[in-house]
Amino acid sequence: MTPAIDIRPLTADDGRAWWELRLEALERDPEAFSASLEAHHKLTPEDVRARLCSDPANNVVLGAFTEGQLVGTAGFVREPGPKEHHKGRVWGVYLKEDFRGNKIGRLLMTSLIDRASQIEGLEQVMLSVAVTQAAATALYRSLGFTPFGREPRALKIGDRYIDEEFMILPLEKADPSSG
Repeated sequence: MTPAIDIRPLTADDGRAWWELRLEALERDPEAFSASLEAHHKLTPEDVRARLCSDPANNVVLGAFTEGQLVGTAGFVREPGPKEHHKGRVWGVYLKEDFRGNKIGRLLMTSLIDRASQIEGLEQVMLSVAVTQAAATALYRSLGFTPFGREPRALKIGDRYIDEEFMILPLEKADPSSG
């Protein structure tokens, strides 16, 4: 049975919970993220607050909560430059292992896509996924993301290399001329 889940944007008050969940993600599944444990340990509370609270219209981290516990996250950031402002990126998608297989990841991602689709002028959402992450890749494809490239040896963990696949989701926008 799927537990009751609340999906909402994280706030500064969620900073410690996010930091701890991100630490778990980096420890348990280091090949799924470009961030490192070393860099994570250097984050200050101010860094975390800035990541969670700066420019909420264009930058958000959604959290999945059950019984008040943060069990999953998905981040989105819009490209700031004028030539790239029409696109955004998904980052930091993670779900605690005990909660996988209950459609919570799908709910988190659909909530993130819905939120992104409401951003004025945003036309596409992109992400990258380590090729070792079969479940994540299957989820993204089922949500309409399509691959557009692969970076060989994108991540290096010790002496091991991991390729990343790049995926894109065009956002549906009403055509004003079809009126």
